[in-house]
Amino acid sequence: MSTEPIRIARKRGGEVDVEGPVDEFAAQILDRAGFIFRPILGGVWIRLHFDTGQQHENQQATYAAQMLHAAGYQVDLDPSLLPAAGHRAPVSWWPPRAPYSPPHPAPNSTHQLRR
Repeated sequence: MSTEPIRIARKRGGEVDVEGPVDEFAAQILDRAGFIFRPILGGVWIRLHFDTGQQHENQQATYAAQMLHAAGYQVDLDPSLLPAAGHRAPVSWWPPRAPYSPPHPAPNSTHQLRR
């Protein structure tokens, strides 16, 4: 997995597209989130369908970013995609997940030592 983030942004023309190191698994996640893949010279253009409405595009982009983040990818989500989706901070600003550690048992105050 690359250390370079996958960037999801709204471009000047209004389209929402993806740039960065998209491997096979990330491509499956983006496809699941509604992104389409179009061949272009020098690669593939990954974008959302045009004219589905900004709020819907924002929701799809945020959903994709959340799934990518949950899968362990570094994601840079354009802040202009967040407000309609109800998020306050870009996905890349979320704190990293802490490794799982089982909870420590609470001290048992009713248990007394016998001598």
